[in-house]
Amino acid sequence: MLPLILSLLLQTTPVAPIVKGTALPPPGDEEAQVMAPIQTMLGALQTSDAAAVLHVTRPDGGATVALEGSNGRRGIRHLTWADFAAGLKPDGNRYEERLGTPAIEIDGDIAMVWAPYTVLKNGSAEHCGVDHFDLVREQGAWKVLNVTWSQRTTGCAA
Repeated sequence: MLPLILSLLLQTTPVAPIVKGTALPPPGDEEAQVMAPIQTMLGALQTSDAAAVLHVTRPDGGATVALEGSNGRRGIRHLTWADFAAGLKPDGNRYEERLGTPAIEIDGDIAMVWAPYTVLKNGSAEHCGVDHFDLVREQGAWKVLNVTWSQRTTGCAA
């Protein structure tokens, strides 16, 4: 009996452990609620629906982009939500923003979403970077307070 117990104790499973800090928990209901206004905003960008953007944002927040030009020049631009929404005008092109797997952090009535993204223009990568959304929950509804994103035109995959 002892040899059997020893053989069972000495067996190991040939699976490498998960590297600490690399796995995200599966999305739950609360994470889906946080992502809902972001998905609405991304859909509004695709359809140039300024009203939809304003519906899921807090007017006291805004949008900030950290631009990185192909020539190495950098710049920061900030827009109010009203200015951001006013810039959504149909121009004959088809735009789509694709998010990578988001990291979502929630603490009470605040949340943060961080995700790589690529913007496609007529099916081709136009620019890419990382989106950082911060949200607040008011009266049970999540609203985007701010979005900050990096934007570059090199190294973007469609």
